Amino acid sequence: MTQLLEAIMAHGLAHPDRIALDPGHGSPVPYAALAELVGTNAAILRDMFGVRTPAAMQSDYGTQQAITELALLEAGIPVLSLPLFFTPEQTKHALQACGARLISDCVPKERASHRESAPSPHLPVGTARITFTSGSTGTPKGVCLSAEHLLSVASAVVEAVGASHAGRHLALLPPGILLETVAGFFATMLAGGTYVCPPQAEIGLGAPFRPDFMAMLDAIDRMAITSLILVPEYLAGLVTAMERSGRRLPRLTLVAVGGAHTPPELLRRARALGLPVRQGYGLTECASVVALEDGSENEPGSVGRPLSHMQVRIADDGEIVLEGPLCLGTIGAPREEGPLATGDLGRIDDQGRLWVEGRKSSLIVTGFGRNISPEWIEASLLARPEIAQVMVYGDGLPAPEALLVPATPDADLTAAVDAVNAALPAYARIAKWREAAHFTPGNGRLTGNGRLRRAEISAAYCGPEPDFFTRLEAATVRERLAFLAIPQLQAGLNGTITRQAYLDYLAQAYHHVKHTVPLMCAAHERLRHRPELIAALDEYIEEEEGHEEWILSDISFAGGDGEAVRHSEPHPATRAMVDHAYRRINEGNPVSFFGMVYVLESVSVALAQRGASAVAANLGLPPKAFTYLTSHGALDQQHMAFFAALVNSFKDPADEEAVVRMAKEMFGLFGGVFASIALEPAHEAA
Repeated sequence: MTQLLEAIMAHGLAHPDRIALDPGHGSPVPYAALAELVGTNAAILRDMFGVRTPAAMQSDYGTQQAITELALLEAGIPVLSLPLFFTPEQTKHALQACGARLISDCVPKERASHRESAPSPHLPVGTARITFTSGSTGTPKGVCLSAEHLLSVASAVVEAVGASHAGRHLALLPPGILLETVAGFFATMLAGGTYVCPPQAEIGLGAPFRPDFMAMLDAIDRMAITSLILVPEYLAGLVTAMERSGRRLPRLTLVAVGGAHTPPELLRRARALGLPVRQGYGLTECASVVALEDGSENEPGSVGRPLSHMQVRIADDGEIVLEGPLCLGTIGAPREEGPLATGDLGRIDDQGRLWVEGRKSSLIVTGFGRNISPEWIEASLLARPEIAQVMVYGDGLPAPEALLVPATPDADLTAAVDAVNAALPAYARIAKWREAAHFTPGNGRLTGNGRLRRAEISAAYCGPEPDFFTRLEAATVRERLAFLAIPQLQAGLNGTITRQAYLDYLAQAYHHVKHTVPLMCAAHERLRHRPELIAALDEYIEEEEGHEEWILSDISFAGGDGEAVRHSEPHPATRAMVDHAYRRINEGNPVSFFGMVYVLESVSVALAQRGASAVAANLGLPPKAFTYLTSHGALDQQHMAFFAALVNSFKDPADEEAVVRMAKEMFGLFGGVFASIALEPAHEAA
């Protein structure tokens, strides 16, 4: 029996009715019942998997997901942790690398025939968890961790913060992230608290890399949460939401922040709002947390003192070196004995606190011979509310340069850079900057825990000339931000719309989708002299034929009248969007059609991934009411790679300009379609 199940059983005996798992909606699970459920599920899973075949989990939060997580640990089955935001290619790579079988349903139904297989020759002995991490560069590798190691870290976290903070902990980081599993879930169970684990869409995180921070703030308040683990970007968004709304969260007793460097100014703003923020430091190889502030620090910036299970020292070149419990190795490569050289630079002050000051491998050496840590400048830039993301580069250049992602459609990035430069020494000031599109795990430019993948970003933006698709994304980032801010779209992505609003959306979707093939045919006619584009249009036409009928079917299964919609008139906003597309194709450069393709396909991926599941969960509609969104979203994910290759083949600047112009216009016009939908109070939903 693991230490974790022993603790759960002890809490169940002492306080049988104390809530262990709270899904937000639905039935909570008390400790007494949890202990029994874990034991029963562990036996079933052991029969299903044996103890040598890894089980892969890739599911949203919920009580059954949590029970299965605990049961797999108790059964001794290695668990492959797969975040929901992994692409199909990343998921396939991870499954193949360790020979794992995906648990498609977190609910073990019954005992199955024993499926023992030969042990994977790639996993170190004792592996309990496999988590893929890429740091900032390189091919992702599966780090293997033992159960003893995972629980030793969770115990050290409880020891460091005290069991008094074991109140109601809300799972905010994406499912599958090691930090939340160990320092959030396991630590809460050891300490006897309540793990609040609603689906991410219910707390504003249907898209974890584009959160709805007001929805997050509402959820923390409504669910009476007392502790959180955040990455810096989540903390920044929550702080901004609190500043703008004037709301406070007095129930919180602990807000741990880690995963990346947190700007000291952000910590000051958070503490000024009464948030009990403690910055921490950890690595996947160390099963997450290594050091954590103890809550007494007045000067923000350190990551606190090492936890009791770890020893930290600073090498002669400033690198942070760790000794203590470490990972078993990576898939196919057991770890060599000895301390871990982290690649991070830092110092330990006279109070024993660790300060992380940059990455050894990220150091910029300018043409003037000055060594500069980009994280230092990035922290200053990220402290500006105008900037959502930043990457500083400039090795070998006369001075640092930056890629900046605006936080809002009207962000004044020039003023933000000027303000930061005024406080930096001359050698560290940003000499040039460019606007970029968001860095996400989906485009391979961000790791799962929010760290920049510098090599991938540099390859996209910092060569002689970025490809056209990259420039298209960057050129339209502000229009996309304005589009995503439309209240009706946000409500749809978070599932907080009524059935009538969903039916109204489908009706307008029908009225523009029925023109998709005719628009393609119009472009086809005017591009007969461009055989490479004709071939692409032929493929698109074949794929898109009849999709408007999917929508009418969805309307019927959602309780609407599909035939009435077929014979109805579109909203003026929908008509305006379609008419504009015809004008651009028939009277301007017909290549502009591909700007419309870019907008509709990139938006449909977001709607399919977030909106469909969230709306279905909240409205209780059947899967047949969402065939357009789910099927079209899956198709468009594949189409985007095809689209990128197609537009990157354009040679004429006039074609590129036409696509960018149309994309900018379409974000506005398509936004008008969403804005035309009446939002009714959610309690009126059928």
